[in-house]
This record gives sequence, structure tokens and C-alpha cells, in this order.
Amino acid sequence: MARYDSILGTVGRTPVVRINRLAPAHVDLFVKIEAFNPLGSVKDRLALGVIEAAERSGALKPGQTVIEATSGNTGIGLAMVCAAKGYPLVIVMADSFSVERRKLMRFLGAKVVLTPAARRAIGMLEVAVALAEKNGWLLTRQFENEANADFHAQTTAQEILADFAGERLDYWVTGYGTGGTLKGVGRVLKAERPETRVVVCEPADAALLASGEAQPVNPDGSPATSHPAWKPHPMQGWTPDFIGKLTGDAVSMGLADTLLSIPGPDALRCSRELAQKEGIFVGITAGATFAGALQIAETAPAGARILAMLPDTGERYLSTPLFADVPVDMTEEEQALLASVQ
Repeated sequence: MARYDSILGTVGRTPVVRINRLAPAHVDLFVKIEAFNPLGSVKDRLALGVIEAAERSGALKPGQTVIEATSGNTGIGLAMVCAAKGYPLVIVMADSFSVERRKLMRFLGAKVVLTPAARRAIGMLEVAVALAEKNGWLLTRQFENEANADFHAQTTAQEILADFAGERLDYWVTGYGTGGTLKGVGRVLKAERPETRVVVCEPADAALLASGEAQPVNPDGSPATSHPAWKPHPMQGWTPDFIGKLTGDAVSMGLADTLLSIPGPDALRCSRELAQKEGIFVGITAGATFAGALQIAETAPAGARILAMLPDTGERYLSTPLFADVPVDMTEEEQALLASVQ
């Protein structure tokens, strides 16, 4: 074990783990478990990257308030970073996202402003922009901020290259939210491991990239309106109601070799199966990415190696449909076990 000067030194270096019971026998299937980041998600990387880039550029002054619109994980990561560095933080989040997320952010010292779910992510962004402009706060702009993708290129991608150095890596499977992971890791793999196919997953109910329809944008690259192909889906943090600039960049750069649409029930099922058959406790978006990896595995040649990104921990989803069938009280079978010794 290493010793660190602050919690921020523990961001990254997440493990790659082999899948044993759920993987088809003819392939080697691995997952990169981002829940091992200190606040439990891949967005810890984004948060540290954008704050430190703002410090270096002078855009963020000592004591200045930071603000962001987020479904939760970016806000939780920012709350950790801002707490460690001493910046006040305001998060804008739609009231439809899990209550665990808003409680975690407030526990870490952030203020959380809730917007109506009907206004979607676009509504969150509009409020965040207005508050930043009115108060002189730093808006981190996670969907357009190149520091997001750069940090993934410098950390996540380098970890993957090291973990598969001298070995084959045929497929890398990921979702997209901000697009930072996709753009940052994707461009490094294309340069360093061009034989690796990049597989991008999105919700079947919100297949924005597969639709081929352009995202209306403002002059600064931010979304102007919701994307016409978006519909509600259960993958919180995956595919907001627009295609962010970083994601659009990744597509324009040709980083995505394959697009997969993942049904919500498959995402929920795979998350549960990872927990119950592999002991890997992750959220709905991780289940969705893993469902995509299983799709790839079905037709992959014998001996293929597949790596899937698992973005966050399952504890972010206790109040969501992922845990809807998990009882609080004892089941009949559990009651019978207790009765058998009384």
C-alpha cells in the first residue's frame, strides 16, 4: 500500500478483473472497475482533471465557487475534489435522479439545486449557466471541457495500455455520458493499439448516435436543445438528452468502430448478474456496458480479448428499479431458516 498526501492521489489506477462465470468460454472477457476510485465512479477522474486544469490556467481563483450540472457522479467527484482543495461547490441536478446522489453531495459539503425532471439535462445546464454568469462562478462544462478527455488520455488510457502490454486486446467496450472517456481513451487506442476495435454502447430508448441526426448546438459547442431521438431510459449518467461536444468530437474523429443499442432490462439484468455470479457490485450503466460486451463476445473469434468499462458502484442505485425486487423484510425462505433453529 502507498501513502498519499491527500485523497486526490488515490484517483485512478483502477483494477482490470477477469470475468469467469458469465463470460463465453471461447473469449477472454475483462472489466475495468471504476468503482475503485475514492468516491466510487469514473467521474472522479473528470473532476480532478477539470479542476486542476482550471487552476493551472488561472480560470479558477482561490476560494472561488465551482458549479456544474450533473446527474450525480460528476457532482460527487467534484464535491470530493472541492472539499480537498477548499472550493465551495454548487451542483444543479434534475429531481428525477436517485436521492442517494444528492445526499452524498450535500454530505461532502456541496449545495444541490434541483430542477424539474421535465426540463431534462438541458434545463439543468440552463440553470447552471445562469447561476455561473450571475455570480461569477466557475462552470466546469464537463460536456465540452477538453481537460475531461485529456485526463482520460493521460490516466485511463495509459492504465489500459500497461495492463495489456505485449498482449492482444481486440475490443474495448464503453458507454458515453460526457464523452470524456470515449474521446480520451479512444484516441490513444487508435494511435497505440489500432487493432483494438472501439465499441460504443447507448440506451436502446435513446440511441442518439445511431439515429444519425445532428445535435443542435450553440456557438460555444454546448447543446442548444434536446436531441430529437432521446427518450427516457434507466441508465443514469449515460446519454443525457443531447450529444455533448466531446462525444460528437469522438464520432467525427472516427473513434467508434461499432455502435450498440442496449435495452434497459438487459442493463438491469447484467448488473444483478455481475453481483450474484461474479461478486462485482456495480450500477446500471456498468450493467449496460457489460451487456454490450456480451453481445460482442457472442460473435467474436475464439481467443478474442474484450475489455469493458464499468463506470460506478451499485450503491448509487438503491432507490432505483435496480433494487426494486430486493426485499427489506425476510422472505419466506429466510423465515423458514430462522424457524428451523428456534
